[in-house]
Amino acid sequence: MPDAPAASLVERDPRPSPQRLLDDLVPPPHFTAARFETYRPDPSQPTQAEAVEALRDRAGRWSGAKSSSKGGAKGGGGALAKLFGRSGGSGGGGGKEGIYLDGGFGVGKTHLLTSLFHAVDGPASPAAYGTFVEYTNLAGALGFRQAVEALSAKRLVCIDEFELDDPGDTVLMSRLLRELSDAGTALAATSNTLPDALGEGRFAAEDFLREIQAVASRFDVFRVDGEDYRHRGLPTPPAPATDEQVRERAQAAQERGEGAVLDAFDALAGHLATVHPSRYGALLDGVTSVHWTGMRPISDQSVALRLVVLGDRMYDRDLPLVASGAPLDQLFPEELMRGGYRKKYARAVSRLTALAREGATA
Repeated sequence: MPDAPAASLVERDPRPSPQRLLDDLVPPPHFTAARFETYRPDPSQPTQAEAVEALRDRAGRWSGAKSSSKGGAKGGGGALAKLFGRSGGSGGGGGKEGIYLDGGFGVGKTHLLTSLFHAVDGPASPAAYGTFVEYTNLAGALGFRQAVEALSAKRLVCIDEFELDDPGDTVLMSRLLRELSDAGTALAATSNTLPDALGEGRFAAEDFLREIQAVASRFDVFRVDGEDYRHRGLPTPPAPATDEQVRERAQAAQERGEGAVLDAFDALAGHLATVHPSRYGALLDGVTSVHWTGMRPISDQSVALRLVVLGDRMYDRDLPLVASGAPLDQLFPEELMRGGYRKKYARAVSRLTALAREGATA
């Protein structure tokens, strides 16, 4: 059972079971209603409509009981070649065992990936959905072999926000994707980076080219261009509240019996270092709005990356944010925005700004 809502996040120390991590491999609440029909391609960006058609084609092929492909999948031949075919789909030709959506943040890649999940998932074709971080955390919690066994039972594994942050993740994901492909499990992923450029600027990627190329070789790549839909045509982001306003809003929500949490930004940043990122979703169980005082620019990359993960889990749950201190567009200083994780930080600012707009109008 989820923990009862706490007055602040720093008071919480969730301990989700490995089974909870498996049960959570479904699209987040924010995208519960996402379907191909609800995606609105921008007429000025033809790659968006092309991505929809490519995913519809894959959904048609993958909606059904999974055939066994053991013993014939390596090298793209045998049963895998029969399973996925060598024609159909635009772009890469549909011949590979996975599909990969590459594009900037806010162009609707997650909407499309969750639409694919909903189109395929069913009793005869179960699917799993999670972020890259959630899958690496699952392998750590269950052990690699148990994670492979659990995911191999799926017809489709969807990986949102695919990224290679360090050598360990690179080797682990290369092996995981290979074993899932060998088991006949279909793969779909989204990322802000082309698969053969994963890891650039983050670690000595040239030392792991074999693994990176092995990952890239498993996907047909489709580019999705466009503007960030979260802020298209919207006014300037809301100005930060004062500390007093944040506290008053949090107290009023708590008095109404809502799951509002109030934290000092520095205390929260310190607490996140004691909670594994795989537990950030459970950290937000029962929470309905988030309030921060004293927000300031983060110069420490480890702290910044933890905040990115928390922001993603907040966005998944549509949790309004009310904050005082530095504006959100100053949260990550220039030296971080120029580094290897700049796309992560830009996505986090986009998502937190959307939540702050909700907080300002709640």
